[in-house]
Amino acid sequence: MATGRTHRPATRSRGIPEATVARLPLYLRALTALSERSVPTVSSEELAAAAGVNSAKLRKDFSYLGSYGTRGVGYDVEYLVYQISRELGLTQDWPVVIVGIGNLGAALAGYGGFASRGFRVAALIDADPAMTGKPVAGIPVQHSDELEKIIEEDGVSIGVIATPAGVAQQVCDRLVAAGVTSILNFAPTVLSVPDGVDVRKVDLSIELQILAFHEQRKAGEESNAEADAGAEAEAPAVAPPAPRGSTGTTRKGPDGDVPAVMPA
Repeated sequence: MATGRTHRPATRSRGIPEATVARLPLYLRALTALSERSVPTVSSEELAAAAGVNSAKLRKDFSYLGSYGTRGVGYDVEYLVYQISRELGLTQDWPVVIVGIGNLGAALAGYGGFASRGFRVAALIDADPAMTGKPVAGIPVQHSDELEKIIEEDGVSIGVIATPAGVAQQVCDRLVAAGVTSILNFAPTVLSVPDGVDVRKVDLSIELQILAFHEQRKAGEESNAEADAGAEAEAPAVAPPAPRGSTGTTRKGPDGDVPAVMPA
């Protein structure tokens, strides 16, 4: 089986835009769900809805793959799964090393989605000597002193950093120096890497802050709507206009005050 160190994804050489690359995993997830239900074909509208994009954008994205579907039939689900998997480099083995086996690192080590998507956790690394040899998700943790040796022996090209922010850059530098060219960073800090090294950052606190912003905005809109409704309910009734020719004054009548109509 090919390893990640000897083969790179073909997306850049084929000129596929980064925005399209970012959506390919969404399409693959939706297609995989359809495949598991033995759905043979899917229309662009159905697949776009499942992936959360519009159908015109989906068709444009697939045109970069050379896949246009069949009018009146749609797209072949199994072929698209293969096509997108190949484009993303998921038809080969990608050994991954996870550095930092705290709560988050341990959770990542136990994530079953890695193996099913072409990623093999080659090693778990931690600087704490007490962690050395401890099995996590069935894999014994190795000391950080072994990092470079592990990367070389296992042909690792993807590293996952799940360390505290203060040591993340140091870990990143060691990964890059050892030959890792792609890094998934969970540490709450921005990493500096040389050209040719790709970094994807996952910051859960930022995502939560964005959700908090939307929640606050929705709460503000609801408060404004309630205030507007209350103002409308409390507004005094508008008196009807006086009849033409009226001075707007009143006089006493048998049934109370009535307008005193004067000739125009």
